[in-house]
Amino acid sequence: MNPTRRDILRMGSGLAASAVATSITTFEALAKGDTAAGTPSFLSGHFRPVTEETTALTLPVRGAIPTALSGRYFRNGHNPKEGMNPGAWFYGSGMIHGLRLKGGRAEWYRNRWVKTPALTEGRALFTEHGSIDLTASAAGTSVIAHAGRILALQEVNLTFEVTPELETLGAYDFDGALKTMMTAHPKICPRTGELLFFGNSPLAPHLTYHVADAQGRLVHSEVLDGPGGSIIHDFAITENYVVWFDPSVALDLGSGLPFPYTWQDGYLARIGVMPRDRSKGGVLWIEVAPYYALHFANAWENAEGRIVVEGPYFNRSAWDRAADFINGTAPHGAPPADGCVRGQWHIDPTAGTAKIALLDDLTVEFPTINLSFTGRESRYAYACFFPGAGLRGCGVAKYDLRSGARQLLPLPEGVMAGEPCFVPDPKGTAEDHGWLLTYVTDLRRDEAELWILDATRIEAGPVAAIELPVWVPAGVHGSWIDDLAI
Repeated sequence: MNPTRRDILRMGSGLAASAVATSITTFEALAKGDTAAGTPSFLSGHFRPVTEETTALTLPVRGAIPTALSGRYFRNGHNPKEGMNPGAWFYGSGMIHGLRLKGGRAEWYRNRWVKTPALTEGRALFTEHGSIDLTASAAGTSVIAHAGRILALQEVNLTFEVTPELETLGAYDFDGALKTMMTAHPKICPRTGELLFFGNSPLAPHLTYHVADAQGRLVHSEVLDGPGGSIIHDFAITENYVVWFDPSVALDLGSGLPFPYTWQDGYLARIGVMPRDRSKGGVLWIEVAPYYALHFANAWENAEGRIVVEGPYFNRSAWDRAADFINGTAPHGAPPADGCVRGQWHIDPTAGTAKIALLDDLTVEFPTINLSFTGRESRYAYACFFPGAGLRGCGVAKYDLRSGARQLLPLPEGVMAGEPCFVPDPKGTAEDHGWLLTYVTDLRRDEAELWILDATRIEAGPVAAIELPVWVPAGVHGSWIDDLAI
């Protein structure tokens, strides 16, 4: 017998359950455009949605665009249609903002909604019969390229394929092989070309691990036992391991929140270590103190055989402030009580231990690296920083993971940079030889630009700033898609 809506809510797990809660109890009312309660923080300020799709072929540039950049910078984000309040930031319809760069020129700018059934038909995740409609996606969290396809992703659904000009082709299920949801944070192994990813579901099985080969064929799918209702937004890989994070923020349908996840000290927080060679055993789950982690910069195995995972670490006060923004009750960038700070997990699979070291007091998120170092030791990491630790504004940070030194590019109050995307210099000889691309929103002038920073000296400011003809809201994750990738 098919479960009822009440049954589905009771069975919720992971980020999939947030979509369940919204589509069933919140989205169906709020999607009609009822904003009587006021404008939430995720629809205002730097996050104010745009109302139209735009194409521009003439783009003013300050400075000089590096001639080695030949490709597209695409960045996804949540952008509900005008008059629509999706209930929480993560639920807004996806819109990709893209620039085509070639020969030292910005050839075009485009923004396009990812035209999923959730956007065009108002379709909800769950059908009236209680089954999951994996095509009912917001497709608003990230965008990647793999095996010649460009994919827009959101945790609770299938991915959606778009063209190099950002037109939507439709849901993509790996030629019918993928039967589960797909994370917005898959990992591409630079050594094998494989795409490693996972899916969450509020219905059993809750966690499924997948691998697609370099040609884009789904070659492995495996149900994993373990997590309950916690948010597993990202994961990490090394050359030999997959690392899972089962944290202290878990589903709380009694919270009354549009995004129904709260910090729960009673939830058993763990870290899981799993061999990538699946013939070598299952997941080793290691109990740890309460924590939360949303994104990871990188992971690797050190000379002693231990696993190091680099990325921002949340304590309870930092999560509570982030949740206030997600639910629209506090402005983004308001200083948290302690902050979300740079941390490193040190995991010993042999001893079955995992410990966190906090390495900085700067409030940071959206960490990135030179992706050719994914899964092996990297020296540099980049991130956005936010008010806190004595700083009033936002900006971009660069960390030297060996020395602990950092470079900062602080921005004036009212100006915010997005996730910095590293693009390697094809003639470079060092890990940080390349550029960082980031959309910058300026509330003082109501303008947006794409900045190109020299990754070796970000504090010098942009080597080029591309002035955009329309507002570009602060968003989520993006990718550089080299011409050779498509």
